[in-house]
Amino acid sequence: MQRFFVEPHQIEEEKHQIHITEQDVRHIRSVLRMKQGEELWISGGGEKEYHCTIQELEEEEILLHILYAQEPDYELPSRIYLFQGLPKADKMELIIQKAVELGAFRIIPVETRRSVVKLDAKKAEKKVSRWQQIAESAAKQSKRMLVPNVSSVMTFQEAISYAKELDVLLIPYELARGMEETKEILKALEPGQSIGIFIGPEGGFEEKEVEDAVSIGAHPITLGRRILRTETAGLAILSVLMFQLEEA
Repeated sequence: MQRFFVEPHQIEEEKHQIHITEQDVRHIRSVLRMKQGEELWISGGGEKEYHCTIQELEEEEILLHILYAQEPDYELPSRIYLFQGLPKADKMELIIQKAVELGAFRIIPVETRRSVVKLDAKKAEKKVSRWQQIAESAAKQSKRMLVPNVSSVMTFQEAISYAKELDVLLIPYELARGMEETKEILKALEPGQSIGIFIGPEGGFEEKEVEDAVSIGAHPITLGRRILRTETAGLAILSVLMFQLEEA
């Protein structure tokens, strides 16, 4: 069943109605060719989702009738922030899609010293817009209750400053040693904590960048004896965190 996201002000629970506007109108009418009486799911970014039927199809707005609301437990109990070093080509699109599926709350593209890709302001704005569309599509497919935000591209120092506010910081690093220590760090995570993950680009992090992350409390961890590609590393640790936090 199709799923769409709306802003809270579009939901009128007391009237059992939801108003669909803008691009979603065209998608429902012209792309999906849905008709009056067909059913779909709506999320307003909160804890509820709404099972609805199409009541009226107008050119500028679609009116939905709420059949019932429920509070499913789709989201992880912790907010995970993925600080992803800018990769080459279209790898970021795959990373964002899979990170959303695995429960990431926010994805922050980061320009590191070894990032091959350098984006000027205009290119960065266009890329972020495209990445946000991918995040929304992945959120719909994976039954997320919210659309994870893809932030504007940050420098590494901007990312470090932003990450200071989070509860736990992890930085998978190829020179990190001690799987037992990594396991202990992950086992100590608690539901409700905000968790930041730093992933380097193809060339990895420079030693100074790792030192800067450690200086604000980041834990260097290992993901095993094998060297993982940048598009694999973040998804590997997100998978581990999803399993760890879903248990709680």
